[in-house]
Amino acid sequence: MAGVGTIADAVARTGRADPMIPRRFAITRVRQDTRDTFTLLLDPVDGGDEMTFRAGQFTMLHAFGVGEVPISISGDPRHPAPLEHTIRNVGAVTRALVNAPPGTEIGVRGPFGTSWDAADARGHDVVFVTGGIGLAPLRPAILDVLAERDSYGKVLLLYGSRTPDDTLYGAQMRRWADLDGVNVQMTVDNAPHGYRGRVGFVTELIGRAGFDPRRAFAFVCGPEGMMRAAASALVSRGVSPSRVRLSMERSMKCGIGLCGHCQMRELFVCVDGPVLDYARLEPLMDVREL
Repeated sequence: MAGVGTIADAVARTGRADPMIPRRFAITRVRQDTRDTFTLLLDPVDGGDEMTFRAGQFTMLHAFGVGEVPISISGDPRHPAPLEHTIRNVGAVTRALVNAPPGTEIGVRGPFGTSWDAADARGHDVVFVTGGIGLAPLRPAILDVLAERDSYGKVLLLYGSRTPDDTLYGAQMRRWADLDGVNVQMTVDNAPHGYRGRVGFVTELIGRAGFDPRRAFAFVCGPEGMMRAAASALVSRGVSPSRVRLSMERSMKCGIGLCGHCQMRELFVCVDGPVLDYARLEPLMDVREL
């Protein structure tokens, strides 16, 4: 069955002697990004090297005495230190992580999973579609593309948040919008009286976004319902399903395809994903409660 392997397979994928044993990292800084979202900056304290990763991969973060959660890496793959993770404070483990004072040691396993492989889109228009904290897993891919801006066609970032106050990386998105050939469009689900920006779902931006669907790659990350709608809208515009990539979220526990918690029919999201193309996902996403 796809995804099922051995510890030896996991060692080969991760390069770690035992991918089930976390490395020790120290929290050097906790930055509050929005009301409930924080970015952790981490440095290794186990004497090992910095943790290199590919855009789209995730780690398992362990708050000692509390538990472990899968979190996408949100930093720059070209500059992996300090290691960055952007986290919503939604449960016991994430609460312990974002409330930890600088110097607190945590465990880090990984990196795990597949990547966005933005290099595949060289020579094409690139469309990033994301909502809320879904921008965090996409940020490394955006940084990869912008670092080699001349290798790509048009670059569009379509971003939606619940309210203006929930906008993630707002200052950085404004800097991206000032770059030549980069088009950043933002919308919110709800806005206060007098708000002058766009109000509506991020999927509504796809129909009028300026890109050539015949030569576009699209990278989509956010709530699963939003991703399904966005992928459908992109395909309806003429983007090939094989060039639409989504980052799936499932309840990952081991990270190496052994426990089965993240199974999606024949797929194990922690090893076959989290980044998968829509051609492979479409028949699965249409199955209720899969």
